[in-house]
Amino acid sequence: MRKFLGLMAVMAASLVASAQFSDPAKDIPAYNSQAPHAPLPPVLSGKQLTGVYFSHPYQVTAYKMAAQVPGVLFQQPCYCRCDRGMGHNSLHSCFEGLHGAECSTCMKEAAYTYRETKRGRSAAQIRAGIERGEFESIDLEHIAL
Repeated sequence: MRKFLGLMAVMAASLVASAQFSDPAKDIPAYNSQAPHAPLPPVLSGKQLTGVYFSHPYQVTAYKMAAQVPGVLFQQPCYCRCDRGMGHNSLHSCFEGLHGAECSTCMKEAAYTYRETKRGRSAAQIRAGIERGEFESIDLEHIAL
C-alpha cells in the first residue's frame, strides 16, 4: 500500500510540475472563426466618444477604426484576456462599451486589425499576426484613419 501511495504522490507531483511547461501558444483568447451571421452590437460612436474615457485623441480614433471593420474584429482574439474577466467573445466586444478606451492592448489590436484589413489581409491572417504579437508595435499616439 505504501508503494502505491508513494507512486501516486510522485505521479501527482510530476503532473503539477509539468503544468508550468504548457504551451502558451495554444492558450488563445476567445474569438469567432467565421464572419458574423447576424448584425453585431454597434461599436460606440458619435457623442458616445466623449468624456473622461476619451481624453486622448487616439482613444476616439481606435473606436472609429473599430467601427469600420466590425466583422473582422469579431474574428479576432483580445490578448488583454477580457474573455476571462468580462465574458467577451472577441475583440469586437471591447468596443461595444468603454473597455476598449481603457485598454491599450485592445486599442493596439483594433488599430492593427484596421491597418491590416486596409492592406488586404484576411481575418485569419490578421489573427495570426495578433497571435504573434505584431500589434504590440502599434504606437497609439500616431494612429490615424
